[in-house]
Amino acid sequence: MEEVAFRDVTESTKGKILGSLGRYSKWLQHKFNRDEWEFNWNFQSGGGNNGPRDFLTKPERRKIRQAALGKDGTPNYGTDDLLEADPESWKFTSLVWTSLDAGLRPVEVGNARVSWCEPENSLLRIPREDSAKNEGNWTVSLTDRTATALERWIDEREDHPRYEDTDKLWLTRHGNRYGSNELSRILKDLCDRAGINHQNRQMSWYSIRHSVGTHMTKERDLAATQAQLRHESVKTTLKYDNVPVEDRREALDKMG
Repeated sequence: MEEVAFRDVTESTKGKILGSLGRYSKWLQHKFNRDEWEFNWNFQSGGGNNGPRDFLTKPERRKIRQAALGKDGTPNYGTDDLLEADPESWKFTSLVWTSLDAGLRPVEVGNARVSWCEPENSLLRIPREDSAKNEGNWTVSLTDRTATALERWIDEREDHPRYEDTDKLWLTRHGNRYGSNELSRILKDLCDRAGINHQNRQMSWYSIRHSVGTHMTKERDLAATQAQLRHESVKTTLKYDNVPVEDRREALDKMG
């Protein structure tokens, strides 16, 4: 849809294309039990404003972080006592916190591997063959708290039999990769735990990604956002990351 978004056609045409793809996705879900597609963009077939779907506010991001830790077994935490926290599992905390930092697409959550992770450097390194767009190698900044959660999950996952023969970072209880539908259910569960009303909002896993883009741009600039989100653009090449990783990490800390 990003190609459609920047195409020189009317908003109505873009909306009709989006509608057609949505109907085809629903048919695939009904016929073959495929995950329903999610789109970064939302257009009005009759015209009007276009833009990303709903996103989490800064306070909501902080609540989702805490709710993820609670889902793993620790209901409350403070920044200073994260290292002392002893949840039953670090799985959801690491998955959600990494997504809140990196703006992971659903397919990237499913593709994520232990080999991507450099918790000692607070980084994800996503190789071209695993990236959603297959456009290049990406270096993604993480907060130190997320790096700590990832490190603890990587240590813990070795004790789970379902991970014995795979480098996959996160798997469902049935040993499958996470898809958009499962991730949307997780986010809505976290919203319920955090007291965030999502009934009249277009809330999906992309809401996390859009929150990174929205707040990173405000805290830093578009170049930082494009680098952090591995975002294609007809105007900007993403082969070179000119924004220091340290600057993006500082922005993430301010974002909550």
